[in-house]
Amino acid sequence: MQYTEAKMGRIFVLRLHDNDHLPDVIEAFAVREKVSSALCFLVGGMKDKGRVVVGPKNGDVLPVEPMVELLRGVHEVCGVGTIFLNEEEKPKLHMHASFGRDKKTLTGCVRMGMDIWRIGEAIILELKDTTAKRAIDKETRFEFLEV
Repeated sequence: MQYTEAKMGRIFVLRLHDNDHLPDVIEAFAVREKVSSALCFLVGGMKDKGRVVVGPKNGDVLPVEPMVELLRGVHEVCGVGTIFLNEEEKPKLHMHASFGRDKKTLTGCVRMGMDIWRIGEAIILELKDTTAKRAIDKETRFEFLEV
């Protein structure tokens, strides 16, 4: 384990609009407000055909091949994630969320993209005075935190 310390910075409350695209809308906000590190919470709805990364096809094989599921119909969403600068000094969202419809739930990463349906609310808690950044791991190609 590695760790670093941070202090609480600004707190942002975002109302996301119909068709706002994740992760782009959160990352663009972070650029605009100069948020380089943060904790992010999301609740609301997601449109049909959102792409959810639900795991690697085979966890023992490199390079990792992601499994992607499409949302079928509008879903409720509840997610949590982090924002840290990547190697290009751009804020990068890493968010996992659960998507529910009827009696079924799907959980995974939002990195492949999806659109807000009608309502989306995000709370961003800025982290200050931290050295954590994302760096691409040569073996897995994942963007790991370096602290």
